[in-house]
Amino acid sequence: MREDEKPLVLEMLKAGVKDTENRVALHALTRPPALLLLAAASSGLRFVLASFALALLLPVFLAVVAMKLGLRARWGSLPPPGSLGGPWVAVRGSGDVCGVLALAPGSSAGDGARVTRLSVSRWHRRRGVGRQLLAFAESRTRAWAGSMGETRARLVVPVAVAAWGVAGMLEGCGYQPEGSWGCMGYPLVREFGKDL
Repeated sequence: MREDEKPLVLEMLKAGVKDTENRVALHALTRPPALLLLAAASSGLRFVLASFALALLLPVFLAVVAMKLGLRARWGSLPPPGSLGGPWVAVRGSGDVCGVLALAPGSSAGDGARVTRLSVSRWHRRRGVGRQLLAFAESRTRAWAGSMGETRARLVVPVAVAAWGVAGMLEGCGYQPEGSWGCMGYPLVREFGKDL
């Protein structure tokens, strides 16, 4: 990445995360149990607050903030530049930055690595950029695991509800669904893993 491309790359990373957080929050808050809880909280606040609008907006605002904070705590921040983390940038022949990737080590030595950010520019989607970034992530994970003395390498890719279309690409690349986590019984993020 050239020095003049840093703002573009950072904006791509931020836009991808912000868009994903907003879509996941919207998905979670429009499920029937969440709507029921928001309606009950709003009705209860209506008796305490003098404003109907405030009683309606306050629970929604607090729920969105809690959802975003929970997602950030679960996903973590961008890893520091270094051996495994990145971020790495995909550039087309024309010099356009078309995708970014960041990795983080798993929580324990045998967990392998996790993709913390994988974002492809809208103008370069469905052209194989995501697959190339994923292949690069796999090679970096293998090299990192070898340097740590591990005999096997593993890569985990979390996919938010906002991007479940990526699941087909991951399954086509040999990744298997490992589970999901969410809110009130509704999955918000599915995790795919692959032994390398």
